[in-house]
Amino acid sequence: MGLSIGINPITWTNDDMPELGGDIPLETCLAEARLAGYLGMELGNKFPRRAAELKPILDRHGLKLVSGWYSAHLLEHSVADEIAAIEDHLTLLAAMGCGVMVFAEGSGAEEGRRDVPLSRRPVLPAGDWARYGEAVTAVARHTAARGVQVAFHHHMGTIVETEAELDRLMQVTGPEVGLLLDTGHLRFAGGDPLAVARRHGARVVHVHCKDVRAPVLERARRRDASFCDAVLDGVFTVPGDGAIDFAPIVGVVKEHGYRGWLVVEAEQDPAKANPLTYARMGFANLSLICAAAGL
Repeated sequence: MGLSIGINPITWTNDDMPELGGDIPLETCLAEARLAGYLGMELGNKFPRRAAELKPILDRHGLKLVSGWYSAHLLEHSVADEIAAIEDHLTLLAAMGCGVMVFAEGSGAEEGRRDVPLSRRPVLPAGDWARYGEAVTAVARHTAARGVQVAFHHHMGTIVETEAELDRLMQVTGPEVGLLLDTGHLRFAGGDPLAVARRHGARVVHVHCKDVRAPVLERARRRDASFCDAVLDGVFTVPGDGAIDFAPIVGVVKEHGYRGWLVVEAEQDPAKANPLTYARMGFANLSLICAAAGL
């Protein structure tokens, strides 16, 4: 496929904090996404999970399903148990023609708890990385056989948060495991999205375009805030509205031949950040960046 711009429904309604946008109907989310110019959306908590129900809804709005989040527990499950647990989600993504699965490690993760600061997130002992990499690769091999590639999401509050941990993951996993490059989570963790794109561009199979508000980020770090409190404070925004320069990042993924989705994902409180306004802003800014890069 060619490169396309999609969006995550977290602009309208939040999976970690369902009270944010809980009153916004799915139809509003889809209609406004298409109005803003997007071609596809990732899954959210209000989406039907059967292709026979979901496809007609998306078709009605002229949208494709981009992918959907899966929280693995490979530190607690065997590979066989994880493969069994992933089946329904994999079946949905495969039936909807999704090429990638957003895949993160949820064991011990604290990103959804407001009472737990990010400094208390789980850390994988050095001696466990090889076994973990083998397990992720085995699951990725299974999903690939169904036409869906694992796009591993480094994420705040999880065992793969920092740039060094992302590098380690790439070292211990096979080529079946693709990388989801999330610009906002990398910057939040103190990493450099451009450097990671240069280093691991050949493994990038999915991109989340999330900007950060630098003053809010510094405040969150200083206070050792929880992930949810940082989001409520406005740490994330859409491309072009924060501190990240997306143009060189887009240029690097272009050099590596990336032809997947660029997904605007900027969790904010919809009562403070009007979803349609920010959806339009993200699409306009990202479209200009892509056009300047010849995409």
